[in-house]
Amino acid sequence: MRILVAEDERLLADSLVSGLRHLGFAVDVCYDGDAATERVGVHAYDVVILDRDLPKVHGDEVCRHVVAAGGPTRVIMLTAAASIRDRVEGLGIGADDYLTKPFAFAELVARVHAVSRRAVAALPPVLDHEGVTLDAPRRHASRDGRGLLLSPKEFAVLEVLMRGAGTVVSAEELLEKAWDEHTDPFTNAVRMAVMTLRRKLGDPPVIHTVPGAGYRFGA
Repeated sequence: MRILVAEDERLLADSLVSGLRHLGFAVDVCYDGDAATERVGVHAYDVVILDRDLPKVHGDEVCRHVVAAGGPTRVIMLTAAASIRDRVEGLGIGADDYLTKPFAFAELVARVHAVSRRAVAALPPVLDHEGVTLDAPRRHASRDGRGLLLSPKEFAVLEVLMRGAGTVVSAEELLEKAWDEHTDPFTNAVRMAVMTLRRKLGDPPVIHTVPGAGYRFGA
């Protein structure tokens, strides 16, 4: 899952980014509405965590921009305003969820998972295919009942491949979904992550290379 954190309180923003990356999410960050509007126009985010009171371009306008694009991106709006009227206004302009500050990080993560399941053609949070079970909310994966000790990035790659439902996923798509914008597109990070993931999954292989196209999960 790829997430954009748009929050002008830098300490809070950087803390959220650190926590989300630790859980294996690909996370970008910006500190004003102008940059947020630019980012959502370039990258296909699954979720935008959006401060309502952003400078330069107000968070409401950023939210309207996301909604007008008509894609599957979900918006969680953050604000210090806790009145019912404020929440109704935020949801009324198209936000999928509304969280008032201060909030518990665990609650934010739960809401991220919840809104992502509302996306077009969303799959259930627990995936089970070819004997591999992936429980996204609990960050747990196993094969034939054997727990898999995966790094956050390996977990993210496995989730993208399993959600591909047997289709070919390109290296570029894996970079887009499992890494942030600072990753060198010419890096061998995808190849290395897939290699170690294959080793941990064991035999028979369930991740297959499609020459010139990418990778596919399943027989």
